[in-house]
Amino acid sequence: MRRIDPAKLIASLAVAFSAAAIGSLATIPNIPTWYEALEKPFFSPPNWVFGPVWTLLYTLIGISLYLVWSAKTKHSKRNAYLAFGIQLALNALWSLVFFGLQQPWLGVGVIIALLVMIILTMREFWPIRRYAAYLLVPYLLWVCFATCLNIAVALLN
Repeated sequence: MRRIDPAKLIASLAVAFSAAAIGSLATIPNIPTWYEALEKPFFSPPNWVFGPVWTLLYTLIGISLYLVWSAKTKHSKRNAYLAFGIQLALNALWSLVFFGLQQPWLGVGVIIALLVMIILTMREFWPIRRYAAYLLVPYLLWVCFATCLNIAVALLN
């Protein structure tokens, strides 16, 4: 059994939750005002659902990064880190665009790029640590749902 490196685990979680912190700066002030006033599709979950879901997802994202970082492998990790960094930046950017700039259609473009980068991250994580790729599956599924929600909001408004 592998030993857990607490410093690496905390750092990995901090990296993941940095995207949450950046995104929340644009999201939180706009939920009770701009977002509340938008027409939303029938499948839009209540606002309280998003916080717990994203907390779980950022935790899984951080653990996934930790598994790759701590993996002992001859496989280069450079592309895995690059893909991970790009997808995490797109994750934060989406909140800034959708909520901060209040641009749902531009958000569609960002979230589609995010989907592509999550898939590429999973592909890069796979040969290093398969479990790390598996941990990103719930994130991918939620972002697929969020993409549908984003497109529906853009169409309705």
